[in-house]
Amino acid sequence: MKFFCVYEGIEAKRKLNSLRKEFFRKTLHICTAFVPLLLNVSRLYSVIFIALLGVLYSISEFFRIRGKEIPLISDITIAAARKRDENRFVLGPVTLVLGICMCALLWDFKAATIGILALAFGDGLASLAGKTFGLVKIPLTQGKTAAGSITCFAAIFCSSFAISKNSFVSLTVAIIGALVEVLPLKDFDNLLIPILLGGVAHYLL
Repeated sequence: MKFFCVYEGIEAKRKLNSLRKEFFRKTLHICTAFVPLLLNVSRLYSVIFIALLGVLYSISEFFRIRGKEIPLISDITIAAARKRDENRFVLGPVTLVLGICMCALLWDFKAATIGILALAFGDGLASLAGKTFGLVKIPLTQGKTAAGSITCFAAIFCSSFAISKNSFVSLTVAIIGALVEVLPLKDFDNLLIPILLGGVAHYLL
């Protein structure tokens, strides 16, 4: 009996730590919603600035996995890293930067904004909802949940409608976004979601 109590206590602490990391990681993720404000000022300079942040992060990771940490950047990476990212290059921020930059360069401002907000809110809130309320798992998705998918759909629809004011476009983008998010793409959803959904919005608007 005592053994099971200890085990349950350890398991509860592990889950709480995992949830804290996810909240911290997705809070950073959601902050990308401010990128369209920068793009509205200057698309070129904003893309260059974001790309430079990606390069700086990559350099930091190169040194971190070799035991030489860069203050602040490495601390943030360690605090946000998931179990699967331990002792290896954390790819998520790189695909995030690439997805945002390519979306901004490929599509017009309104479509790019829809794609970036879909990544920020749809993907970001889906993970939080899945970790917090996700009791029903979706088969063949490596742990994705019904709660996460519903949240993703709702978040993308609302953010898309706020920009496009078009219910058909918003519904289409939200459906495609929810379908993409449920795929077991790991960090590469950061790349696919903004580019694909921005493209869909570009051709429908």
